[in-house]
Amino acid sequence: MKKRAEKIKDAEVLRKALSESQHIFLAGFQKMTVDQDFQLRKAVRAAGGSYKVIKNNVAQKASEGLGSKDLFENLAGMTSMVYTSNDPVAVAKALTAYAKTNPSFTFKAGMVEGRVINIKEIQDLSNMPPKEEIYAKILWLINSPAQRLVTAMNGVGRNLAVVVDQGVKENKFQS
Repeated sequence: MKKRAEKIKDAEVLRKALSESQHIFLAGFQKMTVDQDFQLRKAVRAAGGSYKVIKNNVAQKASEGLGSKDLFENLAGMTSMVYTSNDPVAVAKALTAYAKTNPSFTFKAGMVEGRVINIKEIQDLSNMPPKEEIYAKILWLINSPAQRLVTAMNGVGRNLAVVVDQGVKENKFQS
């Protein structure tokens, strides 16, 4: 059993992680094998997140005064936390893919950009395209009108050049 000083140190480490993270996902991991836990940690790291098994009461105390306080209320059972400050879509995709192959891993709740989300919203988040793809689509939409304008302006000049060239070939400009 941990001593009080160790529990306080754990709470401080958890509080620091909570204050630095913008996106948090809570899950249950009952009846997972060591190999399944290793695969989950590997998938989370590949998606840019961190994975930590937490004690519910320590997490509640560590989150007091933070924006994530509502997320840790009424937790029961074995709980793990996945947190990141990077792309929440990539982490949600990795967790959802893992949950499909391992039914012992279940979502409890999450927090994205300071807003608590439920299990359905985590599923919706995992169906979104990655941040880079969204940026590419936005840039294409911004660039598209300018590209069309340049094409239209080039078309006028090209058409004028064709008319002048035909006029020269047919000797229309001689006086």
